Amino acid sequence: MRKNWLLIGIAVLAAVLAIGAVACSDDDDDDGDTPTATEVTDDAPIALPSGETNTVIVTDSILTDSAGNTLYIFDNDEPGVSNCTGSCTDIWPPLIVDGDTRAGDGVDGTLATIIRDDGATQVTFNNQPLYHYANDEAPGDRNGDGVGGVWHIVEAG
Repeated sequence: MRKNWLLIGIAVLAAVLAIGAVACSDDDDDDGDTPTATEVTDDAPIALPSGETNTVIVTDSILTDSAGNTLYIFDNDEPGVSNCTGSCTDIWPPLIVDGDTRAGDGVDGTLATIIRDDGATQVTFNNQPLYHYANDEAPGDRNGDGVGGVWHIVEAG
């Protein structure tokens, strides 16, 4: 009986990991309508509120947007290039800004922006594109750290 539960648990874990890998691939959606970073973040609750400054701040020793939402980096990105495109941005919406960004108190590094393939302006920290995690439901949540072994919270400093 224990062996059956163990096998079921392993199968469920494998399925979850496979779904995560597909969601972060560079492939477009099957319907041909690839979501752009702007489309994803315009309606998402983790987008910067309208009227907010494009400021990255330090909250509890990590980088957050001006609303206190945790920011992440993706190991599969190249310096200054986002490789999270297509359906990946459904789970990992890029930190998109309108115009330049600025560093708040405690941010020790270089903030800049890049232009994504879809034309949106994404914030970078030390040349690494920044993202939110869709499963972070409230400011201060850190549910995306370590996902797939390639997503990480951005430590301040």
